[in-house]
Amino acid sequence: MSLIPKNGTVYVVDDDEAVRDSLQWLLEGSNYLVRGFDSAEVFLARYDPREVACLLVDIRMDGMSGLELQDRLLERGSPLPIAFITGHGDVPMAVSTMKKGALDFIQKPFDEKALLSLVERMLENAEQAFAEHQQAANREAMLAKLTSREAQLLERIVAGRLNKQIADDLGISIKTVEAHRANIMEKLNANTVADLLKIALGQNAPKL
Repeated sequence: MSLIPKNGTVYVVDDDEAVRDSLQWLLEGSNYLVRGFDSAEVFLARYDPREVACLLVDIRMDGMSGLELQDRLLERGSPLPIAFITGHGDVPMAVSTMKKGALDFIQKPFDEKALLSLVERMLENAEQAFAEHQQAANREAMLAKLTSREAQLLERIVAGRLNKQIADDLGISIKTVEAHRANIMEKLNANTVADLLKIALGQNAPKL
């Protein structure tokens, strides 16, 4: 058995210490890096959104519930894959969480093989989701460098407007358009219009 932890962290949030310990023992035994929390509040205070990870959270807890935690993460735009830990009576509730994007739910007592398979799938999803999330954050940071005038210009470049048309749209000279365009290319580290489209449109950019 390899002693090297697998990529990504498994967060376990449950106010039942025995459940947390059981899950941590099982997952660490399969070379997963595990971090346990006894409440959703403590987890939110310590959660690092830059970390490739997945979340196993109890649906019912004292204080903030697993459902409320899911809502908070959705509000933050978090890419964290979530699966809920449920008791028998919570299954209908767990199904409703999947409509909000939860990946799955697991019932107590746990089927160890199914749980490990689920965690592996969640971390695979996490790698892709976090990469896309980081790309989007990088795009937003670059676009934030633009002045409002440059943003107006970029919008028109993306729409396929020519320099003369953009000059007419904005009531400025073609030379000014060219100067703004050069600034945009430099700020966004773009060499071609195709590069600009990828940055401006992200996943919606046309495949060239």
